[in-house]
Amino acid sequence: MKILISNTSDTPLYQQIKDQIKDAILKEELVEGDPLPSIRAFANDLKVSVLTIRRVYEELEKEGFVSSQVGIGTSVTASNLELLRDSKRRLVEAKMLDMIQIAKTLKISKEELNEMMNILYEED
Repeated sequence: MKILISNTSDTPLYQQIKDQIKDAILKEELVEGDPLPSIRAFANDLKVSVLTIRRVYEELEKEGFVSSQVGIGTSVTASNLELLRDSKRRLVEAKMLDMIQIAKTLKISKEELNEMMNILYEED
């Protein structure tokens, strides 16, 4: 798992890390049962405070993405995967609604909009 953090971002460090772990679970780069690094090792790797990583793990556990056991560590529990997928769908739907409103304002037909979307979707 590769985590990239930006010190210049407006998003707090813990949120950047948490979001990337959730994305890795959604993309199945991390699957149920996969262990996460220890808090200390992860903090050293990312060059952040152990408090930051502890907060990430605590929030992920509250949200049902990981479970922690004393002496064993923290591992992925994909029980909340469908909820995460649904929240991603809602984000896309909101962007699509914006796109549709702009298209209607510009008098772009549904067919033309679908054609544009199909072309853009197929591009890498």
